[in-house]
Amino acid sequence: MLTYDVVIIGAGGAGMMCAMHAGARGRRVALIDHTTKIGRKILISGGGRCNFTNINTQPGAFVSKNPHFCKSALARYTPEDFIKMVRAHRISYHEKKLGQLFCDGSAGEIVRMLVSECEKAKAEFFLDMRVGRIEKDDSGRFRVQTTAGAFCCESLVIATGGLSIPQVGATGFGYDVARQFGLSIVPTAPALDGFNFTANDLKRFAEITGVSVDSIVTCNKVSFRENILFTHTGLSGPASLQASLYWNPGDYITINLLPELDPRRFLEEKKERGAKAEIKKLLAEILPKRFAERFCEMNQIRGNLSELSEKRMSQLSDALSAWEIYPSGTVGYKKAEVTRGGVDTAELSSKTMETRKVPGLYFVGEVVDVTGWLGGYNFQWAWASGFSAGQVV
Repeated sequence: MLTYDVVIIGAGGAGMMCAMHAGARGRRVALIDHTTKIGRKILISGGGRCNFTNINTQPGAFVSKNPHFCKSALARYTPEDFIKMVRAHRISYHEKKLGQLFCDGSAGEIVRMLVSECEKAKAEFFLDMRVGRIEKDDSGRFRVQTTAGAFCCESLVIATGGLSIPQVGATGFGYDVARQFGLSIVPTAPALDGFNFTANDLKRFAEITGVSVDSIVTCNKVSFRENILFTHTGLSGPASLQASLYWNPGDYITINLLPELDPRRFLEEKKERGAKAEIKKLLAEILPKRFAERFCEMNQIRGNLSELSEKRMSQLSDALSAWEIYPSGTVGYKKAEVTRGGVDTAELSSKTMETRKVPGLYFVGEVVDVTGWLGGYNFQWAWASGFSAGQVV
């Protein structure tokens, strides 16, 4: 049996952050992962450039059953703290938009940095190793059975992530461990994910696949201003993905297709100037042409602006500024950036991430019921929660 002070299951961002800080305190740390490659989700993030944090990180950008839970960890380990480590490793980066920081090079630089810090702290990696039974003995120590033998430790950290992107190794293992020890799980769902259209909407929008529109998408009173993208199955694009974090089956989303314009005023001014052009051609001045044509067909708007009645003008204006869509669902875990829900924060200490019922057992990262917006927020949660546990395990 291999004996360590700390065993961390999951060698992703949160796990490695925990390992480097625990090791720096002189703790003997083992990182176990069932995959053969470290940080696979980091490597594919941000189009391969890793959106490693967001300088605008604040608690309001996170969804949780307890919205206050994330405050302590985020305050103790900030985006600037991670940026200092990035600079120390001479990794060049840039702000793309909205506070999102990306590597100039590749996401592999972030993985190599984290691995280097873990090795400096003398944390040991055990890859391609599956975990079986986990027990806690009468002395309070954990015994972790793996395909390569047993590990014994005082502190056990679960950093296995959620269910999103199973093709890079995501599983529900962390939730199984939580249930084994009697912890509650907030129901999980794919999040930061595209929407699927109903069968009827699929037919209506089949001809505009690939069209992108700058919009404000609102779901359950939370709004995001970015592009939406029509796909062969539904809606994608940053604004749609953000809204999916707040969407539940049966909900509708509202889309303002003209965030910079009052559509009623635009149409009235055109009419006052004596514009006689077809309405779809006028809308093509402010919207993608294919979309403008399809939108007019869908709303049965035909002919010239001069022929449009006041009632129909109001209906068209309302449709442009508050277009309601009822998605049939989201694309699912295969494409979702993250998993919403997870280990109930009521079971954990917000300062240390330790479970209240089982001393010595910790949960960090995506497996916990804390989910951030698109744009680096979820990586910052991984760094902050991993750091918080690493200070005490």
